[in-house]
Formats: sequence, structure tokens, C-alpha cells
Amino acid sequence: MPGAARRVATGVGIGLVMVSLCGMVVSLMAAQAQIPQTTIRAEVPLVNIIFSALERNSRPVPGLKMDDFLVFEDRKPQKIEYFSQLTEGSDIPLTIALLIDTSGSVRSKLDDEKETAAEFLRSILRKGKDEALIIQFDSEVRLVQDFTDDIDRLVRAMNGLEAGNSTSLYDAIYLAVEEKLKGEVGRKVIVAITDGDDTASKLKKEEAIDAAQRNDVLIYGIGVRSREFGANFGVLKKFAEETGGGFFSPQAKMADIQAAFRAIGEELKGQYSLAYTPDNKTRDGTFRAVEIRCKLKGVRVRARRGYFAPGASSRNSAPGSVP
Repeated sequence: MPGAARRVATGVGIGLVMVSLCGMVVSLMAAQAQIPQTTIRAEVPLVNIIFSALERNSRPVPGLKMDDFLVFEDRKPQKIEYFSQLTEGSDIPLTIALLIDTSGSVRSKLDDEKETAAEFLRSILRKGKDEALIIQFDSEVRLVQDFTDDIDRLVRAMNGLEAGNSTSLYDAIYLAVEEKLKGEVGRKVIVAITDGDDTASKLKKEEAIDAAQRNDVLIYGIGVRSREFGANFGVLKKFAEETGGGFFSPQAKMADIQAAFRAIGEELKGQYSLAYTPDNKTRDGTFRAVEIRCKLKGVRVRARRGYFAPGASSRNSAPGSVP
């Protein structure tokens, strides 16, 4: 399995994963095998931030250098120690969890979601380096295809999706992070295509955001809606803002959904990574606000808003891992 060596978590074969959420059981159906790996933890708590540098028209800005950026933690300047641009030639793997809303409220858009998502995966995944999985969510959350770099397997899994009833968006994001992305290294991304109108989750959106922030997961949202039902795109914007991802709100046409996926793909191919050792060495488990600024006029930075410092009991753990 190409991605086995990328994972730091120890796993065993799983036929059915059952996760209890406040009395409700949400299932992830999978066939997964992971090879035990040795986890190496840094003694110095490096903070790693994946971010995008964008022009006013939201197009990525290539070719920037370390000296073009400033980083602040809790408003205090920090020294950037590592910097790289994550182009297509980068060795850093990309792991994508594609979350597809199959609730009744987006039934009329499901075929468009499948087709545009398939085009996106074909354009972004690098054979032998990157992997993706497919999760569908309605009244339940189901893993329909586990991690693979085989585009045909991913497309077949999507083609088998059928519309259900309610929407469990928050549960889907939380489970994607905690059950699947948590043990991955490199860039970890969720792309959720949904109307954002959660009607069935047992978890709160704050719990899903917290899980993503603690595990360095970027969330991108593509907002789709049917004329007969409402939508809550504000939630998708919140997920994106808090994790350093992005939100796209296409109109009803499939070409607009394609454009949203294309914009995400372009951004992922032109991201940057920086790392620094925080001046604040206190291990108190608190949330530290991080801001990255670009010195060049007209360039804005999109990044997660911060990280959780390690607690007093985690002497050898780092708040952010350097890929």
C-alpha cells in the first residue's frame, strides 16, 4: 500500500469501526490495514503552518521566499526557521478526505458532485505520493473508500453513492479527522461538498473545529444547494477560517462547481510551509493565536488561526510537526 509508510499510527485490520457520539453510534465501514511504525517526536516544539499566499483575485502567488513573510504568535514576532513551497514536485505527501453530502436536500446535485469530484481527484493526486478517501454523510457517516492513490477505485466508490435523508456534517468532519487523518503525516485536507445545513449530528461544530485544529487539518468547503431546501454556508466559512482552508459558493450550474474544485486544486499545488520554535515554552495546553503576514503589497495569507500548546504531561510532543 503506497501510503503505509507515511503513517505514524499503529493500526490493525478493521472491518467495522463503531464510534459512540453522545449515545448515538455512527459507523465508518472500512477494510483497512496499517503497518506498525515508530513515531519520532521532536524535543523542541516546532510549530509547522501550512498556508496559502493569494492575490486579490484569490489566485495563488508562486515563487515567494522566507524573507517575504513575518509570523506572530499571540501578537509577538517569531523567528522563521524552516520554509518551503509545496509545489507539485514537493516530496511532502498530500492526504485528502473527500466528504460528500448525500442528504435528501442535495439529491438533485448529487450527480454533479460525483462528476466534478472525480475530475478534481484526477487532477490533484500524484501516484505513489498522495492518497484520498471518500466519506458520504446523510443521517449516518460512512467510509465508502479508504485511503488509496487509485483514481479508478475512488471514482467507482463515488458512482455508487445514493441519496439518503438528514445531514450529519459535524459528525463527518470530526470522524474524518479523528478516525482517519489523525495518524497521517504531511498535508492533511478535508474537502466537504454540502449545503452546510446540519440536521442530524450529535457533535457540535466547535468540537469538529477543535479536532481539525489539534491535528493540523485544513478544511475546504464547497457550498451547494437545491432550490427547495435551505443552506447554511456560514458554517462552511467558519470551518475554513478556523483551519486555514477556503470556502467556495458556486451557483446551481455544474460548471461553477467545477470551477470551485479547480480553485482548490490550484491552491493546494501552490501552498507554502513554515516552521518556528515559539518563544513561549510554557506547556499549558492553551490555544496560541498565530498570524502570518506577507511583506508584499496586495498579497494576503490564508492560514489556520493558531494551535494548541502541548500540556505539561506531554514532555516530548510537539504542537505542530514539520513534514
